[in-house]
Amino acid sequence: MIQGVKVKKLEKILDERGYIAHFMRNDDPDFQQFGEVYFAAAFPGAIKGWHIHKKMTLNYVCVAGNAKVVLYDHRADSPTRGTIEEHFIGDNNYARLTIPPGVANAWTPVGGNWALLANCATEPHAAGEMDRVDPFAYGLIPYKWGIRHG
Repeated sequence: MIQGVKVKKLEKILDERGYIAHFMRNDDPDFQQFGEVYFAAAFPGAIKGWHIHKKMTLNYVCVAGNAKVVLYDHRADSPTRGTIEEHFIGDNNYARLTIPPGVANAWTPVGGNWALLANCATEPHAAGEMDRVDPFAYGLIPYKWGIRHG
């Protein structure tokens, strides 16, 4: 696993009226500080990323649909540099994915429907805080998007 990345299974409390889906509390061991919360939607076939944040720690939860979140350890000083991970989160695996600064991340909806990710970030978004990399720049990040059949 990429150093500093955490996956925490979250709870949904269901009754006949609906459900409550937990995300994060300020007394959670993974909580660092509050920067901002935002939501990002993606339509089928879209890829959001690659993004490499300089200071921001991300806390992703897929609150609608299902998403494949792919991580690439881009940090020069990391013992897991060059490691790629895929995480599937959302309706079928309700979990929070914590991504430290310097780890490239990108995501796409899976299952043929759109997906909605929420991010409780440690820093407010600011110009210059993030580098963007083309999702098909295989020379920079050796990951090929698509479904693996077989």
